[in-house]
Amino acid sequence: MPSQSYSSERLETGSAKSEGMCGGICTVKRLAILAVICLVIFAVAVGVAVGVSNSSGSKSNDDMGKKPWASMRNASLADRVRVAKEILDMYPLVDGHNDLPWQYRRHVNNTVYSGGPDLTTGWPVVHTDIPRLREGHLGAQFWAAFVHCNSSYKDTVRQSLEQVDVIKKYVQRYSDLEWVTTAQGIEDAFNRGKIGSLIGLEGGHSIDSSLGNLRMFYELGVRYMTVTHSCNTPWADNWKMDESDEAPKFNGLTKFGELVIKEMNRVGMMVDLSHVSKDTMVDSLNVTRAPVIYSHSSAFTICNHYRNVQDDVLNMTKANNGLVMVNFYTPYINCFPNNISGNGTIQQVADHIDHIKNLIGIEHVGIGGDYDGVEQLPDGLEDVSKYPDLFAELLNRGYTDEDLMKLAGKNLVRVFRDVEKARDNLRNEHPYEDLIMNVDENYKADEYVPECYTDF
Repeated sequence: MPSQSYSSERLETGSAKSEGMCGGICTVKRLAILAVICLVIFAVAVGVAVGVSNSSGSKSNDDMGKKPWASMRNASLADRVRVAKEILDMYPLVDGHNDLPWQYRRHVNNTVYSGGPDLTTGWPVVHTDIPRLREGHLGAQFWAAFVHCNSSYKDTVRQSLEQVDVIKKYVQRYSDLEWVTTAQGIEDAFNRGKIGSLIGLEGGHSIDSSLGNLRMFYELGVRYMTVTHSCNTPWADNWKMDESDEAPKFNGLTKFGELVIKEMNRVGMMVDLSHVSKDTMVDSLNVTRAPVIYSHSSAFTICNHYRNVQDDVLNMTKANNGLVMVNFYTPYINCFPNNISGNGTIQQVADHIDHIKNLIGIEHVGIGGDYDGVEQLPDGLEDVSKYPDLFAELLNRGYTDEDLMKLAGKNLVRVFRDVEKARDNLRNEHPYEDLIMNVDENYKADEYVPECYTDF
């Protein structure tokens, strides 16, 4: 039929045209497709190569835990120190405790601008200055606002405010430092090449048994408070067990002490359990609604000193998701049952880190050197320039780069964020306004309130 013949002719014509064109156009198309595929493969390869190249100098976390230096056992010390510095350039090292502010009070009467030292050129009489902080690759520091216990019930709040003031002055003076009050701020300052600077209030005596004072210190930027120093407060026991004037009085926290912990949670201030008794540690862990820290304490099993944390409390700290920041003070590092003659060593500090890591996990250990708050430091950790040497020792023990970044600062930032989350979750809770004499039955005003008080 004509229509069929026509259809057949069209099909044949179309087929012939298609075959003819494939001799040229189809070949071109195939070559074009192959070319595109080749370009894509090339681009991906270049991208991977660039990514690998950039990762060594980047602060990105993408390749954390995957570096070739993940195992550096038996490498030379020079190589391990170099690698330690590279790791500390990837995530900020956050030290939990440095007493430089007290040295300003002790040596130069808190003067920063008029007669104080120039930290950029060095301050040889102390452990801390800008050149050594940079050599030590420090990323952030909690500066301790500390006053002696002998100021209790006298002018402790005034002296503590002066310590906060001196910190703010020298952070403002030196461009290497940057004021920080949040977990995110630590990372942001680090990414700008600054040393993040935060404040820890060392000793609950500094609030003079006032929750209002506690809140005002938070408003000034204080982000942790050590519940006691080496003295009891009217609401918490300190660590001392064998001195009658400071022997435990309350078997931990009093009822008012429990309110102090709860108010710290509510405002977003980290609870620091360095310097407190074991009973105070246990009570605090049972009361807190957020993770705790020990800003400068070590492992009791390695060195049986009551400033250190015992294993059962370490296990409670793990359940709390908290953090023990290992102290470098020789008497807290080198004592029974693992003491050696003479000074302590950097290896002993690593032993404390090992013990905490092995017992409760690398996620619960950090660094709290206690520089400028102590006079005797282990060989190899003489000042703030020495952090890379400690990390080099840990590399020799098989720590990975991810382990060391957790130790350096990731753990502290995690805890800090969790404390901020707890604060946010408690935003609808009203401030505690209780007075200590209305809460604690055993509070004796004639014992704690001096005559110089106009009223309580």
